[in-house]
Amino acid sequence: MHAASPSDWAAAGSLGLSAIGLIALALAFADADLAYFDPRRLLDTDLGARLLVEAARVRDALRDSGRDFAALVILLTTSPKGAMA
Repeated sequence: MHAASPSDWAAAGSLGLSAIGLIALALAFADADLAYFDPRRLLDTDLGARLLVEAARVRDALRDSGRDFAALVILLTTSPKGAMA
């Protein structure tokens, strides 16, 4: 397994932008009312409520993992007091 290179990231970003462009193009030529594509209706459903709960859990997990990563970096970059050189 190899690490992702900057060109891999650029390719993924380009693919994402292309997908967003295709969706925007499809919406531009859709014969539906704009209210049909309103994502706020999803939040009024059971699925929307669960989605909000999971989004909060992901946010908390990312915050905790950031704290854990910072503690790991501190542990790995400092030497204990009185350690032999």
